[in-house]
Amino acid sequence: MPVVRFQTFPRSFAPPRGVLAAVEAFKAVEDQIDSTNFQYPSNDVLAIVRPHLVISGFEVEAGKTKDAKIRIPVLFGEGGKVDKAFEADAFHAETGTVLEVEAGRAVTNYQFLKDLFQASVMQDALHLVIAVRKIYRESNDYEKVVTFMDTFYASGRLWLPLETVTIVGY
Repeated sequence: MPVVRFQTFPRSFAPPRGVLAAVEAFKAVEDQIDSTNFQYPSNDVLAIVRPHLVISGFEVEAGKTKDAKIRIPVLFGEGGKVDKAFEADAFHAETGTVLEVEAGRAVTNYQFLKDLFQASVMQDALHLVIAVRKIYRESNDYEKVVTFMDTFYASGRLWLPLETVTIVGY
């Protein structure tokens, strides 16, 4: 079984180019980030994947300082000034692909839902990729998030402004 797994929603859509670039970046380092062997914090996983994302055209968070963050506008005020922005781990402007890398709190604290909400209101965000551990404390977080998203899309009761949401399990 492959180390890196992914599922795109809605399942009737093929994964777009920016999403596939993100998935390939994770696959390129899967032996270094496999959550069945390593339990790195999300920032460490992002640092390992970063060079491959940059090569694919992503702007990637480089650290914790304000200048190193990727801020994507949400609301604009007078004169077009950004009033509210959310931070993303990476953004591919050409394809509108937002990437969030999660670790332990992806399911435990429902961080994947916060990621979903924030990407839904970001300007120019068309696709969201959420990377989660396959295994966290003997829980299969990847399967849990995929099942949640499958239920969300199958119900047809909510609509997202995003074209696709992809869950990557590492």
